Amino acid sequence: MAHYLLAIDQGTTSSRAIVFSAQGLPVARAQQEFKQYFPKDGWVEHDGEEIWLTTLKVCREAIEQSGLNSAEIAAIGITNQRETTLVWDAVTGTPIHPAIVWQDRRTADYCATLKAAGHEADVARRTGLLIDPYFSATKLRWVLENVPGARERAERGELRFGTVDCFLLWRLTGGKVHRTDATNASRTLLFNIHSQQWDAELLRLFDIPESLLPEVLDCAAEFGDTEVSLLGASIPVRGMAGDQQAALIGQACFQPGMVKSTYGTGCFMIQNTGEQPVASRNRLLTTVGYRLNGKVTYAVEGSIFVAGAAVQWLRDGIKLISHARDTEALAEQTGDACGVYLVPAFTGLGAPYWDPRARGAIFGLTRDTGIKEIVTAGLQSVCYQTRDLLEAMAQDGAAAPSALRVDGGMVENNWVMQFLADILGVPVERPEVTETTALGVAYLAGLQVGLYRDLDEVASHWHRQQRFAPRMAEDHREKLYDGWLDAVQRVRSGA
Repeated sequence: MAHYLLAIDQGTTSSRAIVFSAQGLPVARAQQEFKQYFPKDGWVEHDGEEIWLTTLKVCREAIEQSGLNSAEIAAIGITNQRETTLVWDAVTGTPIHPAIVWQDRRTADYCATLKAAGHEADVARRTGLLIDPYFSATKLRWVLENVPGARERAERGELRFGTVDCFLLWRLTGGKVHRTDATNASRTLLFNIHSQQWDAELLRLFDIPESLLPEVLDCAAEFGDTEVSLLGASIPVRGMAGDQQAALIGQACFQPGMVKSTYGTGCFMIQNTGEQPVASRNRLLTTVGYRLNGKVTYAVEGSIFVAGAAVQWLRDGIKLISHARDTEALAEQTGDACGVYLVPAFTGLGAPYWDPRARGAIFGLTRDTGIKEIVTAGLQSVCYQTRDLLEAMAQDGAAAPSALRVDGGMVENNWVMQFLADILGVPVERPEVTETTALGVAYLAGLQVGLYRDLDEVASHWHRQQRFAPRMAEDHREKLYDGWLDAVQRVRSGA
């Protein structure tokens, strides 16, 4: 029996592939960035063909680097940037419009109209989500309304919709399979998280033909098999989850109350709430944590739109740094009380504010403010936003976690992790394998093909690499955080 797993991690700024051993250790990896398009203020798009081609390229490279034969790969797991919306031709697989990215805010006016009409409470009851441009339904409707002939073609059954996982599966299987998993479906605003089905009332509300939608499976399931010509062998695809739910699994947060926070392009904190969905009173999201053997484990999530993207902006947008790794040394020189606050509301604010019209700003500039202070403020903004989420969870009645498990590219920065622990007042734990998003879907695929007996065996592979304990005085912590709250209030569209 093959004992290796290939994880596809298709993210917002790059496509990655990692080969894991059955012990959950990375054997080989490949990554390629791709272009971001910003055609108008608040619009964010990707080229669907580029997503596919970069994904195929990194899969081939990772397998080659591993030294394995493709037939030695037991299964593939797919994880993806969630909510990003693609519509493609049902025969050719060609997208009819660029992918509309989760960060995109073009449907803000439409969302405001729906909320003004009183639909948000019912939508939240069915989906666990808020009416916001973040989610897929309004993006899909925009494509149908704005691409010539799209609605007519959809009505005739000539088009297919999917999030990135679904699109990649379609391409990997040569157009034979149109499927997604319950976690990705739960982020569309079209899926009823209680009945675990596409919701007819929501389809009517958003005017979406049901023929566009994929079949929804468990997170570990028989999704399909790849075309032989693509990777050198027909490899079964047996795991799938949206990136944040995949990280929840990769962090082995299988007990109610456990919390993980992922720092990629955005920041996403998820708390396992067990078998019952918990409705937030503080504008957090109720979502599917994972679904295995038909049984749903629910979660509460806070979503921050800009985390690592702030560092990318400092590097590529205003060119204050040459490499992301430079930020740690600059912050160490600056310290935590530089007096500057950067609110990275480049595409609005996510949880718990949900303000699509907010825009970014820097406060506290003085004559002696320099590059290192602005860079430090960018790093701190990620930690302050994380506290916003933890505060909202506490107001919903959640107990303070005994520790926060973290992952994603930013967690390699020790200064950020220490400041995070300090501003939260909670220990932060970094695992040995920080590629937990990819690892999570590798575990799902492994569960389906029998490499792992159950979640307990998966959890046994999680090991802590470093623990960051809080060491900041409480009065200093609160003073810094109060400054952040003031800065956020200043960028709010209603302020």
